[in-house]
Amino acid sequence: MSNFSYEFTRAITRLPAPSIVHGLRAEDLGNPDHDQMLKDHAHYVLTLKEAGASVTELPTLEAYPDSVFVEDVALCLPEVAVLMRPGAPSRLGEVIEMAPVLSGVYDQVLEIKGPGFIEGGDILMTAKEILVGLSSRTDKAGVAELAEMVSRWGFKLREVTTPPGVLHFKTDCSLLDTETILSTKRLDATGCFENYRVIHTADGEEAAANSIRFNHLVIMPAGFPRTRDLLLNEGYEVREINNSECARLDGGMSCLSLRF
Repeated sequence: MSNFSYEFTRAITRLPAPSIVHGLRAEDLGNPDHDQMLKDHAHYVLTLKEAGASVTELPTLEAYPDSVFVEDVALCLPEVAVLMRPGAPSRLGEVIEMAPVLSGVYDQVLEIKGPGFIEGGDILMTAKEILVGLSSRTDKAGVAELAEMVSRWGFKLREVTTPPGVLHFKTDCSLLDTETILSTKRLDATGCFENYRVIHTADGEEAAANSIRFNHLVIMPAGFPRTRDLLLNEGYEVREINNSECARLDGGMSCLSLRF
């Protein structure tokens, strides 16, 4: 398999558009506050830069309410970028908008053609393999197409299952280092992390599972003190970002950037 690292130099983000109030959501928790989201997004970008990222900040896409969640539309590997085929039809246009951005920084950009669908929120890359969770947004055909596509670079892909009621695989997990995964108990119970060291989120703090490791920092949503303290006690350097508004649309820390 290609060399793996959670050491990154670049990130791509997109400003949330006012149309974010029309974003997709599994449960109606009220519309997000756009002004607060802008403040939180600015803090997120600043924290990525603190971690050493050169950040490309893309402009708003008013026609695509969910376009702030850039991770779902692409997978950025060291050698190649792969444009996804979102399971939500309203998001297909986001892929078209992202294509020229990635072509500007990658020599090779491939695209999932279908008929299957797959979203980046269901993909967790580790030092051993690429884990892809089946969900309402990612199906077997999409996983199979991605597996064939990336095999030429030596990537091993393993299909796993996302628990019922969980939007994306990475809603419930994140990579902390080459051997360690932060996970909810319900996801770990499926057996998908059998060969990894797992740290469970504290009970009632499952939403903390969607964090990101970017170089020396673990960037996590604010408001989950017991999980934060678990990570601090394990020796991780943590930064907390308010995620109250993205959470209304099932979004988290990983959703807001492409990292490579």
